[in-house]
Amino acid sequence: MLSSLPPRERQIVDLLYENGASTVADICGALPDAVSGSAVRAMLKRLEDKGFVGREQSERGFVYLPRVSEKTARRSALSQIVRVFFNGSPVSAATALLGMQRRLEPHELDELEKLVAQAREESK
Repeated sequence: MLSSLPPRERQIVDLLYENGASTVADICGALPDAVSGSAVRAMLKRLEDKGFVGREQSERGFVYLPRVSEKTARRSALSQIVRVFFNGSPVSAATALLGMQRRLEPHELDELEKLVAQAREESK
């Protein structure tokens, strides 16, 4: 879904998730390199046409916001990461997460155990 977007369009959608409703000027200011307002407006129009972004009138002019729920976007991004970096294996991805340098807190481990038990129950 979001992974199908060109890199700059994806960057704009990511900024909208991160910063919430934003104007063209907000987006231009948040991008790491200079992009003209007209170029950002053109990309926002394409994103609107594709259904990824919506716009609303406000006292600041038009503000743009993501139309795809954050949960759906997260799931799409994670699915892409698992496919590309872990050969499609969620187990390999989970193993990598558990092997990260930061040690998990006991409550985090409890939450993971609960989620594994729930997934096991749902697969029956």
